[in-house]
Amino acid sequence: MNRLGRLFDEEIRFFKGWLDQPGKVGSILPTSPVTSRRIASVVNPDSPLPVLELGPGTGVVTKAILERGLPPEKLVCLEYSNEFIDHLRASFPGVTFLQGDANNLEVALGPFAKTRFDCIISGIPLLNLPMEKRFALVDSLLSRVAPGRPIVQITYGPKSPLPERTKGYKIEKLDFVIRNVPPAHLWLYRRDE
Repeated sequence: MNRLGRLFDEEIRFFKGWLDQPGKVGSILPTSPVTSRRIASVVNPDSPLPVLELGPGTGVVTKAILERGLPPEKLVCLEYSNEFIDHLRASFPGVTFLQGDANNLEVALGPFAKTRFDCIISGIPLLNLPMEKRFALVDSLLSRVAPGRPIVQITYGPKSPLPERTKGYKIEKLDFVIRNVPPAHLWLYRRDE
């Protein structure tokens, strides 16, 4: 019963965040555990490089990343919401949580602004942004990942937030997860080598 109470509390917290900032929170409910595990499957826990998670929300994907075997000190998370950040810091000791706007990564990442990451997990609602801001954000993110490593983007629309035949990008569908509310599309973005 205690587990069910925590889950319900998490969903209420997430829904409240969506009501308070609908353009900054991409869904009305947290990502499902099934989807979270699929997203985390891209993480290489043996890489010497850290992982960056954008928009961890209530931390369900964060939890899946840690369960994959990534040490907490190798995970950097950037969250926009003050309410979420306090909850995350209390729930995941050892993980670095930064509060800020992903559309201004140079400032928001602070001491990690020049860090190279193994991969980036993005829960940023790209579909809420104009196309030029989507490209600017993805370009900035791709400049921060190791060559050949991906950005994993979760979205709730049937198409990639970036056009699939965009020159200079390799865009692949990782998965479509029906066991998520709403059903989730997972995309991998890499530089076209």
